[in-house]
Amino acid sequence: MFLVQHNLFREAGKIFIVLVGSLLLACSLNLFLIPADVFASGFTGVAQLLSYILPLSTGTLLLLLNIPVAILGWLKVGKSFTVYSFASVAMTTLFLELIPVHALSSDIMLNAVFGGVIGATGAGLLLKWGASSGGLDIIALVLARYTDRPVGSFFFLLNSIIVVASGLLLDPEKALFTLISIYVTSRFIDAIHTRYVKLTAMVVTKKPDLLNKAIHERLTRGITRIPAKGGYTFEEKEMLVIVITRYELYDLKNIIEEVDPEAFTNIVETASIFGLFRKD
Repeated sequence: MFLVQHNLFREAGKIFIVLVGSLLLACSLNLFLIPADVFASGFTGVAQLLSYILPLSTGTLLLLLNIPVAILGWLKVGKSFTVYSFASVAMTTLFLELIPVHALSSDIMLNAVFGGVIGATGAGLLLKWGASSGGLDIIALVLARYTDRPVGSFFFLLNSIIVVASGLLLDPEKALFTLISIYVTSRFIDAIHTRYVKLTAMVVTKKPDLLNKAIHERLTRGITRIPAKGGYTFEEKEMLVIVITRYELYDLKNIIEEVDPEAFTNIVETASIFGLFRKD
């Protein structure tokens, strides 16, 4: 009964975070970036660019762009992450239609910085609670699961296209402020969640078999099991070593809390890996 209540409370909290994160993303666009003609990163920036060419709003275009990505995520990533991510996109689209486009400042630098900070706060909260703002996050997770190539280059490429296109479509100054906004967004997300796409979790547990089974059921990851002994109690334990993406950190925390709340977990940032990064 307690576990059911705990899960319901956790899901309710997740839904609340999706609403708050989506609202922050919409506010960053309609109150700061769009009035200043400064573009966001990722699919949101692409939607902004297309809105200058097509007779559709940024919110509508953002939703349309994320439909094929959501299908990809549903097939390759997992239902829970994809559902919450697409729900975030849908709510962001709704808020973009409800919140009027109105500049709170005439200073383009303030708009670029605060738009980036507020948008990053929304995106960072979503990542921390096991969801995302859709678009590149889902694509990055798919690439991280099925290839050993760094996904940072993909982010860099698309954001570079956004910066160059904004300069060609509007003027070079707008491109420079777009670059500032994208940089602020990435740095702030790093501060809220984590910089690296890949992380290594080292879990010292008394229930290695149960934890091993639970992780394999919910995450597509291989696990290395190492015998361990407590330095103070001399109690026999095991350390499970698993490399995950930052998008899976929320699920891993929940699995550990459910199976062995007394487990000791150390999360370290993984700059690079060699070999297959998936469960065989």
